Amino acid sequence: VQLVEIGGGPVQAGGSLRLSCAASGLPFSRYAMGWFRQAPEKEREFVGAINYSGSSTYYSDFVKGRFTIVRDNAKNMVYLQMNSLKPEDTAVYYCADNPGYGLFSAPRQYDFWGQGAQVTVSS
Repeated sequence: VQLVEIGGGPVQAGGSLRLSCAASGLPFSRYAMGWFRQAPEKEREFVGAINYSGSSTYYSDFVKGRFTIVRDNAKNMVYLQMNSLKPEDTAVYYCADNPGYGLFSAPRQYDFWGQGAQVTVSS
C-alpha cells in the first residue's frame, strides 16, 4: 500500500490550498479515507474523513465550513480543499486509509499512512 500526499507549501492567511492523496495497492473504492495533521510538539489530530463512495463526510469542528474532502475513485485520489486558512492550520498533513464502513477520527483506526505534506500558513 502506498499513499502519497501532494500539494503542500506556504500560503498566506485567508488563502486556499488543495492537498491531493494518491493511493495505490489497496481496494481504494471500498475504503474510507481520512486526513490528519500534526503541528510541531503536538499530537496528531483528526481533520476529516470521507466514506468509500464519497457520499458521506465527517469533519473536526475546527475545520468545518472551511475544509472539504472529496474523492475520485476512478483515479484512486482523495483531496483536501482548504479555504480561509489560518496560521494555526500550519502542520504536516497526512492521508490514511480505513477499511471500515464508518467514519472514524482516531488514528489507531487507520491502517496505512502517507509521508505527509507540510502546510505553512503565514499571517
